[in-house]
Amino acid sequence: MRSLLIVGADHLGTIPQKLEELGISEVTHLCGRKVQMVKREIPENVDSILVLTDYINHNLAKALKKKAQDQSVPVYYAKRSWCSIYQALSKCEILCPVHNECKQTTMKH
Repeated sequence: MRSLLIVGADHLGTIPQKLEELGISEVTHLCGRKVQMVKREIPENVDSILVLTDYINHNLAKALKKKAQDQSVPVYYAKRSWCSIYQALSKCEILCPVHNECKQTTMKH
């Protein structure tokens, strides 16, 4: 199961539906504006994190980056536009259907 934590923006609009079309089956959303969100932990079932940079508290972004590094969870940054989100998530780790095979092949060489 591919799961994504989106941090930032008050409303996601059609973003979850578009992410589902890309194979991301579970989307969790945190608005990221409240100061107290800095204390929240990253949910265990999250495969990666998308930070919407135009709608997030800067202290939260910094704390989230640190927590993600500690838990080895990849973090991607984008503006709220679908074009920006798609470009950020087009990294091989998220959208590539043969990423695991690719990864194993490169590790052998």
